Amino acid sequence: MSKTDVSDKTDKQRNRLVLDRKWFLYATEFFAGMSVMAVELGASRLLAPYFSSSQIVWTIIIGTIMIAMALGNIYGGKSADKNPNPDKLYARILVAAVWIAAIPALGKYIILLVSALLIFTVDSNFLIWAAFAACMIIFVFPLFLLGTVTPSLAKYSVESLSDSGKTVGTLGAFNTIGSIIGTFVPTFVTIPSVGTSITFLIFAGILGVISAVYFISSKTGGKKIIVCAALFLLCCLLGYSDSFAFWESNLAYEGESVYNYLQVKEDDERVLLSTNVLFGVQSVYMKKEGLTGMYYDYAMAAPLMTDKESPAECDVLILGMGTGTYALQCRKYFGMTSIEGVEIDERITRLARTYFELPEDIDVTTYDGRAFLNAVDKKYDVIMVDAYQDITIPFQMSSVEFFSLVKEHLNENGVMVVNMNMRGNAQGSINQYLADTIASVFCEVHTVDVYGSTNRELFASDNPRIVENMKENSSGITDQKLYALMKNVEENLSVYEAGTYIMTDDKAPVELLGMRVIDELIQDEITYYRNIYEQQGLDGLLDFIF
Repeated sequence: MSKTDVSDKTDKQRNRLVLDRKWFLYATEFFAGMSVMAVELGASRLLAPYFSSSQIVWTIIIGTIMIAMALGNIYGGKSADKNPNPDKLYARILVAAVWIAAIPALGKYIILLVSALLIFTVDSNFLIWAAFAACMIIFVFPLFLLGTVTPSLAKYSVESLSDSGKTVGTLGAFNTIGSIIGTFVPTFVTIPSVGTSITFLIFAGILGVISAVYFISSKTGGKKIIVCAALFLLCCLLGYSDSFAFWESNLAYEGESVYNYLQVKEDDERVLLSTNVLFGVQSVYMKKEGLTGMYYDYAMAAPLMTDKESPAECDVLILGMGTGTYALQCRKYFGMTSIEGVEIDERITRLARTYFELPEDIDVTTYDGRAFLNAVDKKYDVIMVDAYQDITIPFQMSSVEFFSLVKEHLNENGVMVVNMNMRGNAQGSINQYLADTIASVFCEVHTVDVYGSTNRELFASDNPRIVENMKENSSGITDQKLYALMKNVEENLSVYEAGTYIMTDDKAPVELLGMRVIDELIQDEITYYRNIYEQQGLDGLLDFIF
């Protein structure tokens, strides 16, 4: 017998000793399934601050991951049949672990690089292409490697056809249980408590430990373990950061909640909350006297449209409270005392108390807006619907059924005001869908565009006198700037001509409609930067940006 034959026999005996412990194979399947789901959820949180967390982005994530897993299944099965050496499988898991650990360090830069390159090459559907390209580069390879786990383990663990069904079924069960845990732990434990970056590192570490245990047990792969351990430690040092906006130096707060990426900026005049790195401001607090210059100011026309003798007498409910900008402005200018809000993200409410001076006597309920209306019987004079962020429009708060529920919670002649944060006049636009849907519920619908932004405010009521009420009540405003703004709103209010684009709980294509508008806005910005590039070259563009 040659030395090669002896060596091969020794390797097989060593591997057999490891693989005979089926619990270890099941543990590998369990942690692989858990890590796949954790990476998928981490992917959504990594992409959301740049591309939103809409159903479209989720579809891209799920689709690319399924492609990677399918290809991994095919390759893993062929590889195991050709060379049933578990060393190769656990080496692949080790590589996947290092790749996943590198995502916190490199992922953000890859996303921005991909976006920058696509600005000059894509003419439509920018967010879709950018999110898809980023997913393909960052996540496909490690999940392809993890996709090889199940068919490989099936090959190693099945000893005879008589028990193959039981063995494969047990492997599938462990994979499924691991996937379930990998779904809940990141969402409810690791991401809210330690952030997305550390979540990636935790699950990369788990995969690394599984591979290390195998190689140590089989007394092989010492160099692989040392190299990968060194790379993992390097990734931990470079990737330990919860900053998605790494170019910002003046952030008062940056963090994550169960629902959102959260960023608070502060200067001498105001405090801003954003839930997206690249665009959009969700809340603002003015440190000094004055209007915000945003849609909140326009929305203050709603209390003036009621039948109350003074806006201070109105009971106001805000669905999508944010940090309380609208509540604070109403209290500042109208002296309202009966204001309450509903905000699904409890951490935003905590930020409101800490950074945005939201008083404790303004109650905020941590709940979904529609679920809240289903749970209470109270009626209000004004209900503000402000739960729409960029293209992330909850379909359940955009349907006939939802707006009918809002109407039921309005006092007679009460007013609903809706902030539509993506202006659009095209046939079949998101705003037309929303306005038509609202007009199918309320008799009176008026809209006004917010100057200098993409926002549009919509006022709805069954009271035909809302415009007359506003004219009469505006005369009592003592602040000259607010008075001038309300006169401007009054002059630019347009009666909405209802159409037939109706959204229901069964059919509300808000993601696709919102994506179209966002794409148009992005194309306008891209054209601006392209012109700079064409006229001044790359140096001129970089000088303008930085």
